[in-house]
Order: sequence, then structure tokens, then C-alpha cells
Amino acid sequence: MENQNLIIFNFTTIFKILSEIENNLNFKIIKIDKEDLNNFDEKKYPNFLLLTKNQIPKIENQFILDNLPIKLSKLIERINIEFLKVNYKDQSNYTVGNYNLDLNSKNFSKEGKNLKLTEKEISTILYLSKNKKSISIKELQTKVWDHKSLLETHTVETHIHRLRKKIKQKFNDESFIISSKKGYSIS
Repeated sequence: MENQNLIIFNFTTIFKILSEIENNLNFKIIKIDKEDLNNFDEKKYPNFLLLTKNQIPKIENQFILDNLPIKLSKLIERINIEFLKVNYKDQSNYTVGNYNLDLNSKNFSKEGKNLKLTEKEISTILYLSKNKKSISIKELQTKVWDHKSLLETHTVETHIHRLRKKIKQKFNDESFIISSKKGYSIS
């Protein structure tokens, strides 16, 4: 959880208190004012959480603290929980080519069209997308299907055939998963 930024808006007292113990926290503390908020650029603050009293439109990752007073230990606990939620949400979305893959909902999407995938289909896509080279059937058997033996099986080919068929039917894309003599890859 390094490089976490707690951005505090409109809570001067909380900023002062947390600043005093910042060395014992696992996040950096940043105070912003109304002008900073008007010019707020989320890209400037990777892995941030905005602590505020009221919901602010068009800004992600907000922690609304409207139930005061609160013990300091409870506040730090709640901030850490909110950071965990932000990290979980951020880690669940992947871009694979022109597609979005949401691991939480098992949803594969492109241009407003959605396709539900199985766990094995997701694992296959993720494994193929993380490798630039073609992946052999044998490697997919051991890494994705967890087959230990070298028994003759067509599990990989069958699953990839079905996955390609689903993608073609939903997105009219015949070239998402490419096969070659060396194995499979994602275009």
C-alpha cells in the first residue's frame, strides 16, 4: 500500500492531527483548498482517497466523513479500509486490447456490448494478455488448467474454440485470440 495519498479537503483540524503522526501512517497526507479542488486532476495523485465532509461531483474515490466526533484510531482504521476498497476496485479492471475486463462482475465489454465470462475464460485471457509471445497448449494446460500430467487432452483447444465463438458472436471479432504453430496469443 505504498504511494497512497490521502487528500483532505475542508478538514483543517484532521489535517493537523494526521500530519503530526504521518510518519506512523501508511499514506501521505495532502491538504487542498477550494481553488485546488476546482483544478483537481486525478492523474496527478495516483492511488488517492479524498477525505471530505460532502460529496463532490465528478471526483472518484471519496471518503465522506459526516459522522463526527470520531476516535482517531477509528478514523485511521476507516481510512485504511477505504484505501483497500479503492485498491480492490482498481485491481479488478483490466484493459485487454480494445476490451475491458471486470474481474468482479466477470464482464468482458467493448463499445457498450457486454459478455459474461467463466473463471477459466478470464484466466485464459489474462494469461495470454500478459505474454507477448504465443503460449503453447502445454503451458496453458499447466498454468491455467493446472494439469500436472502430460495426458493427451483437448481441453485447451475446446475452451479456446468456445471462447472465440462467444467473442465472435457478441463482438464480431474473429481475431482476438490468434492461433499459430507455437500456440495461442491475443492480438
